[in-house]
Amino acid sequence: MTANGIVKRPTTLADGRELIYFDDADTALPPERAIDQRHLDPRPPTAIMRQDVLTGEWISIAAARQNRAFLPPADQDPLAPATPANPSEVPAMYDVAVFENRSPSFGPALDGPGAPPSLAALADVGFGRSYTSVGRCEVVCFSPETQGSFGSITPSRARTVIEAWADRTEALSAMPGIQQVFPFENRGEAIGVTLHHPHGQIYAYPYVTPRTTRLIESIGKVGPDLFERILDSERASERVVLAGENWTAFVPFAARWPLEVHMLPHRHVADFAATNAEERDELATLYLRLLRGLDNLYDTPTPYIAAWHQAPVNVARDEIRLMLQVTSPRRAADKLKYLAGSESAMGAFIGDVPPEQSAAFIRHGIETVGDPRA
Repeated sequence: MTANGIVKRPTTLADGRELIYFDDADTALPPERAIDQRHLDPRPPTAIMRQDVLTGEWISIAAARQNRAFLPPADQDPLAPATPANPSEVPAMYDVAVFENRSPSFGPALDGPGAPPSLAALADVGFGRSYTSVGRCEVVCFSPETQGSFGSITPSRARTVIEAWADRTEALSAMPGIQQVFPFENRGEAIGVTLHHPHGQIYAYPYVTPRTTRLIESIGKVGPDLFERILDSERASERVVLAGENWTAFVPFAARWPLEVHMLPHRHVADFAATNAEERDELATLYLRLLRGLDNLYDTPTPYIAAWHQAPVNVARDEIRLMLQVTSPRRAADKLKYLAGSESAMGAFIGDVPPEQSAAFIRHGIETVGDPRA
């Protein structure tokens, strides 16, 4: 049993991949789970990552991903509980289920002769450099329903998902070769979603990601209290959209996207594993209000990427704080912001909406949402 009455039930799939059920504190499910009886092909070999000598960044070449499901009908949903007509990835009814991706961008190998020898070795730059893409990619099913998103689940279920994120962050961080753990949710076909099932993913990288590397550089210039100062500055601004005892959500001072909200815990925690029960309890309802508020901005659901940035496993853990960044390309009811020349080619963003105006718009959407616990 994990915290808050949530029960963790680990098992394996037919090809040896790990599957973990997380039962709600108020679950109606029995403890027994069906066994995966499929006959599956062997898992694909671990992908290869190559270094871009122009930037020093590592690019994973994961050809097996070409075969993944693409917008299947609801009765063939690979994340729904299995039926005789749909032998899915999850053999039993569940509340929340987490399993290793069958076609991962990183892993399944965690070490071996082709693995990166060290984080320091990855920082070097040269021609023709290549390693195996060691790591882990997991799928987090928020619900057995075939339609929806995180915002459509109950507060009890949201609390279970948060517990799963914390559990998996701790477990993945302890694996060999893992340098950073990243939980996220892609929502909407405009973002590139290929399954409508309410779910997210967790990537465990063998390197510190480019975005976090830039953050570490900024901390070196601004100071180790960067996140504390950001929180103080934003909480004193007109860009706050939602706040509780332990968390504050705001539109950042230099927002890139038409809809962009960040959320920070009030005390320093490096990742989900470091949060306490009180913080997780409050987050379950605050996060639902935020996402439901974004959906209330227009007549149709808002596409977004919800990215939980966590400190790397081995560096800057006393400086980098757990942070949610929700971004959406939606700039009007029927218009999207596309990353064209300046953004895609040069990484130089041009904002379409003043952050203060966006914050007022998002606050209005959140105000129309009732208490998720009601």
